[in-house]
Amino acid sequence: MAISDPISDMLTRIRNGGMAKFNSIDIPGSKLKVELAKVLKNEGYIRNYKFIKDGKQGILRIYLKYIDGQTAICKLERVSRPSRRVYKKHDQIKPVYNGTGIAVISTSKGIMTDKYARKESIGGEVICKVW
Repeated sequence: MAISDPISDMLTRIRNGGMAKFNSIDIPGSKLKVELAKVLKNEGYIRNYKFIKDGKQGILRIYLKYIDGQTAICKLERVSRPSRRVYKKHDQIKPVYNGTGIAVISTSKGIMTDKYARKESIGGEVICKVW
């Protein structure tokens, strides 16, 4: 069965895996999902990730991070959807949750956080918000 929004599927699997206290979750792989996992790891929301080649599209294994028995991700929210894309200029990007969270932005220079996009004066599509 084809998934109409693979990024929403990835975020939902991360959310559900955290609620079920899984150590790791497996997601069908893609370059965009690997870049999103890289941003989440650099910001400290997941422990690690690994791309496993399987002869097809590959599998992205994400190792979830827990702090005192709670997942490091309190909320994971999809902003831009296939039916309604959300684009922001660099000066329109606001800090998420008073700066304690991040927004993941897809720009012409790659996937990056809102803080880095504002610093580099680059706008783009707001993929999701995490805090």
